[in-house]
Amino acid sequence: MERVTAISLLNVIGELLMDETSIAISNDKEFIYYQPSKRIDLKIKPGDPVKEGTITHKALMQQQKVSEFISRDVYGVPYRGMAVPYFNDGELKGCITSIFPTLTDAKSVVTLKINDGWIPIPFSNVMYVEAKDRKTYVHGEDIIGTHKFPLNDFEFLLPKDFFVRCHRSYIVNVHYIKEIYPDTHSTFVLLMRNNNRIPVSQSYSAHFRKLLGF
Repeated sequence: MERVTAISLLNVIGELLMDETSIAISNDKEFIYYQPSKRIDLKIKPGDPVKEGTITHKALMQQQKVSEFISRDVYGVPYRGMAVPYFNDGELKGCITSIFPTLTDAKSVVTLKINDGWIPIPFSNVMYVEAKDRKTYVHGEDIIGTHKFPLNDFEFLLPKDFFVRCHRSYIVNVHYIKEIYPDTHSTFVLLMRNNNRIPVSQSYSAHFRKLLGF
């Protein structure tokens, strides 16, 4: 079998992830590879130094995986990322970083399409987001509207500390879960505060239980 170079392999991986995720690889001082995604580009170039304050720098300094939000102060673009350092014979050699899009610092609302207008509501007032009939519906405390973004985009847009994906068609705000009932095949049903029931599918049930600690 013909040998595959590391760069060609990385380019293929970048193609697989390019819709959402940018990939950056560094040694212990500078970046040596970068593949931007369609949704976020930090304009990193091979040879650029690893800046202090970046998620890559934090992972190198701590010599462990780091996953967190980084403000626009470093690259002019806010992002969420995960950085994992790599070693050779116990010696730190560099870091691989995945970079995801996120909301800007100034946004803390979701703007819903209602009839002929739009209404912004705070994240904290969103009960759940639903994909239905090729539309995205945002259910608030006392309002329901549509949004132009697909459900997958909301996984990046909504705060991860209280929004959880529980089904291919639902993301829920855990603060609005009234009760959780077991269902068949290791799945669950969520009774929300508005008394609507939302399924937790089998593919999400283990992750859902881990996040909520039961």
